[in-house]
Amino acid sequence: MDDGLARLVFAYFNPTVAAEWAPRILDGVWVTIAVSLAVVATGLALGLALAALRAFRYTAVNFAIVVFVDMFRALPPLVVIIILFFAFPYIDLPMSAFTATWLSLSLVLAAFAEEIWWAGILAVPKGQWEAARSTGLGFVSTLGFVILPQAVRMTIPPLVNRVIAVTKGTALGSVVALSEIVSQASSAASLAGNPTPLTLGAAAYLVIFVPVVVLGRWIETRFAWKR
Repeated sequence: MDDGLARLVFAYFNPTVAAEWAPRILDGVWVTIAVSLAVVATGLALGLALAALRAFRYTAVNFAIVVFVDMFRALPPLVVIIILFFAFPYIDLPMSAFTATWLSLSLVLAAFAEEIWWAGILAVPKGQWEAARSTGLGFVSTLGFVILPQAVRMTIPPLVNRVIAVTKGTALGSVVALSEIVSQASSAASLAGNPTPLTLGAAAYLVIFVPVVVLGRWIETRFAWKR
């Protein structure tokens, strides 16, 4: 084996180091999955609720929603995590690393999801509202049973992409010592004096997110409007 290739294998694909630190990386995998699932559930639910609330067109409420959305779309997720974790204890609201990461990414995802779903609501033809109301349905029933199902279906592709982008941000939790993949891999690499744990971390992300990407593509195809 060429000397350069041998050094590369020893540094990044060392089987002895990999076997020793794999359990630690696996611990980070479970934390990453837990945070990701919590972020998706909370972020999508909050985003949908805000989009539905915005449909009532209360001026003050809509203004507050727009401010929230614009702020969390503009702020880098890392900044939000740092503020929640380091600043909130000063007002007697301390958060664990898990909570700060989950809440930060959930708020960011909710902001993007709200805008995506709101665009979907606006894209539903006005005639759908009028037809539903003409059958005797109230505003809430029309929104819930006629408009939102169409809006959600139309917005699946951009929503899936945004969900994947935000959930990969769980790696930012390493800044506040969340024991997810990046944190565990970096710590293991330092203790081992070998970067092989970082390779394991990269492989772990592929194992987690490649199926998510494939599932997202299937969902887009399955629920796309027939052309």
